[in-house]
Amino acid sequence: MLEYIARGLVSDPEAVRVEEVGSGGEITLRLSVGPGDMGKVIGKGGRVAKEIRSFMNAFAHKEGVRVSVDILD
Repeated sequence: MLEYIARGLVSDPEAVRVEEVGSGGEITLRLSVGPGDMGKVIGKGGRVAKEIRSFMNAFAHKEGVRVSVDILD
């Protein structure tokens, strides 16, 4: 789901990568995008990143897990 959202935001969807770390009840998703698309994923004042994290938390809650999203440089 995170990859789908990120690909919709960026200019270079092929550069989007999501790595899942952890297992069981707690998962960390590491999102990386092309160098020119970092601002689009973070947004002004971090608003887009905050909304992505909120959405992913709600989505994960339905699955019974905790998720955190790290946006990598």
